[in-house]
Order: sequence, then C-alpha cells, then structure tokens
Amino acid sequence: MPLLSVKTNQALDNPQEICLALSNKVAGMLGKPESYVMVAVQPAQHMTFAGSAEPTALVELKSLGLPESQTTDFSQMLCSVISELMNVPAARIYIEFSSPQRHMWGWDNRTFG
Repeated sequence: MPLLSVKTNQALDNPQEICLALSNKVAGMLGKPESYVMVAVQPAQHMTFAGSAEPTALVELKSLGLPESQTTDFSQMLCSVISELMNVPAARIYIEFSSPQRHMWGWDNRTFG
C-alpha cells in the first residue's frame, strides 16, 4: 500500500506521466507490486523553502513495513528522480517517511490489520 505524495511549486507540463514514472520507481524501490502503489502529484502549489520561492518539493512516502534502515537510500533515489522529473534541486526537497500501523490504513472496506 505504498503512497507517494509530492507537492511542488513547479508548474508541470506532464503530471500524469510523472505519476506513472514515480509509481514504477516506488514499486521497484520498495519491492512491492505496482498494483498497490498510489502516487499523488500536486503541482503549482504556493510554497517557499528557506525564504525563497525557487523550485521546491515536499514529499511523503508512506508504506506498511517501511524499512527504516533504508530511508537514506530511499531519500537519494527519490531526490534524484524528482530532481530529474520536476527540475527541483535535491537540496530543496524535504521527504517525510512513515510506516503506519496496519490497522491504521484502510482499503477496500477494511484495514490491513
């Protein structure tokens, strides 16, 4: 049930293509079927970072059983692909990782717990 949410102040010409590319990247990165991956991209948001409206992004990756020992690698991978796809420098990207408890994530009329 991975969820990748990306908010950026960048206007994007191809947000659907970016969603598909990110979906594939997240599935491979986490070793989970892409059929469970959800990606939400919100372009052209009113955002600042470090007192500047230069390109920036806020990324959230949530997944059941997210391995904390791999978040540094995940950060590198996500910063790299988001920089490439959205033209946002890695130094202007914040990423929040979370691994909710199974009973706190619902899908298809039930929870995963």
